[in-house]
Amino acid sequence: MSFNKSYTSESLSQDEIDLLFSGGGEPAPPALPQRGPDVQVYDFRRPARISKERKRSLEAIYSLLAKSVESWLAGRMRDTVSLELESVEELTFGEFLLALPSPCASFIFDVRGSGGQQGVMDFGHVFAYFAVDRLLGGMGQPALLERSLTPTERMLVRIVAERMAFQLAEVWEDYVKMDLVITGFESIPEMLHIANREDPVLVTSLNVMMGEMSSPILLCLPFTVLEPFFTTSATRKVHVARGTPEERAVERRTIEETLKNARIPVQARFPPTRLKLADLMNLKVGDVLLTRLPVDSELHLYVSGQRRYAGLPGRVGQHLAVRVTSVLEVEPRDILEPGRVRMEL
Repeated sequence: MSFNKSYTSESLSQDEIDLLFSGGGEPAPPALPQRGPDVQVYDFRRPARISKERKRSLEAIYSLLAKSVESWLAGRMRDTVSLELESVEELTFGEFLLALPSPCASFIFDVRGSGGQQGVMDFGHVFAYFAVDRLLGGMGQPALLERSLTPTERMLVRIVAERMAFQLAEVWEDYVKMDLVITGFESIPEMLHIANREDPVLVTSLNVMMGEMSSPILLCLPFTVLEPFFTTSATRKVHVARGTPEERAVERRTIEETLKNARIPVQARFPPTRLKLADLMNLKVGDVLLTRLPVDSELHLYVSGQRRYAGLPGRVGQHLAVRVTSVLEVEPRDILEPGRVRMEL
């Protein structure tokens, strides 16, 4: 047997031989840590009800609410106001109470037709005093006081609460029909007893920004009211036109004729004028108000509560009339709610 010289000429030293017999050589690579299963905490007493798809739908609903209320606030507060959605969470009512400051500015509203269910709308003190200052005609820096709101201040902030309740019911209209009515006010969180502390509620946090100031608004709705939203199919039903093109054309003409014959309220109003509160309080039957408006002042025509046209007063036969002179752009502050008259002091 012959060996290659290149192998026979190489000899190992005693240290190398000892290293081989001791199991040495190249150091073994470090063992990789074994990855265990992905464990997620699940509370069987409080199962999560909001899936990712539902969460996206809720964020879309409350983002629409934020934009609607923002446009209304900008007109009423006569200042730059922005409203953004912070979060939509599932909490217990006890956890919601812990998030409220003391004293708080919480309005309680009834959900009519839901078996006595109630919700809470809490305003941060910064925004509450800002609203009070602006609704009373102020334009300066509002005073921030560490106390509960007085009865007069509550009445002013309630104007905002009622508008938010109206908008909240409107954005939920396609999913859950709700009739929300403000019924009370509470400044101590522990005195809110609209639900048991363990009951699940949907808590929405909105952030109001007024210049360099910001303040939260919290909306709390019980899950029992929103049950249809979480139990029905997540997909929205889309109406698909059926029938032949001729049948759809006939249906369209019928709908157009019905709309053309619909009656809508139209109101003619003089431009706003300013009066002293003392003069207004001393009015008696037979008194004449001096508006200081020219006799040829244009009237404003409101269609379904929206200021749409300007015109001049006149008469046709035995009836009063208005001749339209121009079309006006609609602004949020020009929208009047049915049955309400705007007063500027």
